[in-house]
Amino acid sequence: MYSRAVRRGRVRRLDAEAVPCLLELALLHPDPDDMAWLVPTSPQEVMTRLLRGVYDEVSVSQRRVGSAVAAFEWYAALGEQIQSPGAGEGTALRVLDGLARIQAAMDEATDACTTEVLTVQPGGIRREYELSEGLHRALELRRRGVRMRDLYNHVARHGQGLLNYLELMGDTVQARTLDEVVERLILFDRTVAFIPANAERTVALEIRHPALVQYLVTVFDRLWRLAVPLTAPLPDTGIEGISHRERSIAALLAEGHQDAVVAERLGISVRTCRAHIARLSETLGAASRTQLGVRIAQTGLDGPPGAPGLGDPGGALSLPGPAAEPGSTPGPAPACAPESPTVL
Repeated sequence: MYSRAVRRGRVRRLDAEAVPCLLELALLHPDPDDMAWLVPTSPQEVMTRLLRGVYDEVSVSQRRVGSAVAAFEWYAALGEQIQSPGAGEGTALRVLDGLARIQAAMDEATDACTTEVLTVQPGGIRREYELSEGLHRALELRRRGVRMRDLYNHVARHGQGLLNYLELMGDTVQARTLDEVVERLILFDRTVAFIPANAERTVALEIRHPALVQYLVTVFDRLWRLAVPLTAPLPDTGIEGISHRERSIAALLAEGHQDAVVAERLGISVRTCRAHIARLSETLGAASRTQLGVRIAQTGLDGPPGAPGLGDPGGALSLPGPAAEPGSTPGPAPACAPESPTVL
């Protein structure tokens, strides 16, 4: 529109209504002889005005940059004066974004480690390739006399790859298992810890703050005392026909968790979890999910091992009621989570 006005000397005001910025920027202005027309400002004048505005903006930005640099230099000098002992060892908390950065930081911590590594490894059976990826670091640690303690879910006991790994590492590595463990945790020499910062584990936190690291060490030590050595059998549930895993499932169902959540926390698949629930229902004589919740409470499976069930003061197991019919689908119940779609 402006080009047309320059070529023709003027344009109709109606034609320029679609581009009001031409008037706002003073590229066009009313024709004093006929207000229905607009005449252009000369291109030379427009360019001069625009360049002057750009120059002013650049000048202001340069002054702001200069002030920022001066302030940064001042604060940097101030920081050097008050720097505390050990501050040069690295930041207390560092975000590692991306698998490459995480791997590099882990390798650096492995190289610096001299005494001990503590790890929590959630999930199910460890895959062979996962164990192989960390094997070179573990062998290097063993060569330097570093001791290792690892915590796993009970289900990891069934992985041959883990058993082979522990046999290869010998007495350098101790392993124990729990029904549930916390999210992945790796501690080197009780001075630096790594934890995931997102669900995909593509972002991690490197923690060097002494108080935070000590807190994580305390969490690990308390879980370690509760865990069962990998070479020892799991404790008996005290109830005939109910395995240790089924007792764990019953306790989580009693808390109201859905099948998918129960499976994730115990490191098993949802399909396996539901198979255990079906066997649990059959053993307890529950024909529905509602009855299953009641039976779990009656037999004390919703509490710690050894606690007598409700309505069973002596602790003796009583399983009244019919068994579940083959193919029946338990219904919803307050004590047990309802069936939910599986998301893989």
